Amino acid sequence: MARVLLLDNGTPHDVFEVVEMSKGLVRARSPFLFEIGEELELRIEDGGTVTDTTARVRAHVGPGADKITELELTR
Repeated sequence: MARVLLLDNGTPHDVFEVVEMSKGLVRARSPFLFEIGEELELRIEDGGTVTDTTARVRAHVGPGADKITELELTR
């Protein structure tokens, strides 16, 4: 499974547990509840390939601690 890191001024932070990835969408758990519509800078590490990208928080689904954040990749 790919690893997704939040970039803060170029510094990576491991705050996501990836549940599912498909083309253009990351579904992940996080201890942080980001604002719907918020844009995040991400680094995706997958099979030796590293890609920096931007994602928009699309939704939070599920109850309580099982809440999953949906991140729509925008570039």
